[in-house]
Amino acid sequence: MHNILVVYKTRSYLVMSVEEQLKKMDYNMIEVEAKISDISNVNEDIAAILLYVEPELSEDTNALVFLRDKAVEEDIPFFVMGDSNDIDDIRNIIPTHAMQKEFPRPIDVRNVVIAIDEYVKNQGKHTKKKILVVDDSGAMLRNVKGWLEERYQVILANSGAMAIKYLALNRPDLVLLDYEMPVVNGKQVLEMIRTESEFSDIPVIFLTSKNDRESITQVMSLKPEGYLLKTMKPSDIVKNIDEFFEKRKRL
Repeated sequence: MHNILVVYKTRSYLVMSVEEQLKKMDYNMIEVEAKISDISNVNEDIAAILLYVEPELSEDTNALVFLRDKAVEEDIPFFVMGDSNDIDDIRNIIPTHAMQKEFPRPIDVRNVVIAIDEYVKNQGKHTKKKILVVDDSGAMLRNVKGWLEERYQVILANSGAMAIKYLALNRPDLVLLDYEMPVVNGKQVLEMIRTESEFSDIPVIFLTSKNDRESITQVMSLKPEGYLLKTMKPSDIVKNIDEFFEKRKRL
């Protein structure tokens, strides 16, 4: 049975209606108020987070940051519902690429339930190869997710630091890594991956705009599995990733 974490400030009729329908589909609903103390007590394996956004919640940045970090560390998608303005207010904490689907008012309960059920059954963390995409561009993250999510489970990290934090607790089947990022760049991320025994063998493919010989030479000693350019056709990028996994099947 899959667990759905429901987070809210007020347990409204809308929240109760979604919960009731998901329970009928054999989901286990874990309800918590948006407090750090309540969220931190959730130890079950969570398949998805249903976040009901209200003005009181969007103002509680500490709880939202804690919830976002839990989702990143445990690879849990957000399904967000509420007023459009309230959803917009939380984007500086929970970026758009982290939200699997948004449901602004007026909300059809059936659409929420179908979206969660389809995700868990078809794209959930136990059904597909897992690819961590690391890039500081939100637009690029959304593009790559769109190219790959039909075949793979795609996790997004918008900084090198977030990628390392994710890898400390999770093991993807592949990391797609941008080269140029602020604070911690792609080369530094790969160096950290290769020096940590727990995940030193995780395969990494660069997906970057850096195509000068010096940059490429600098990372070859760290043994990435490949070096792809963002200027390639999306179909060619996907083809390269498919071929990578096909080769690993034959090993």
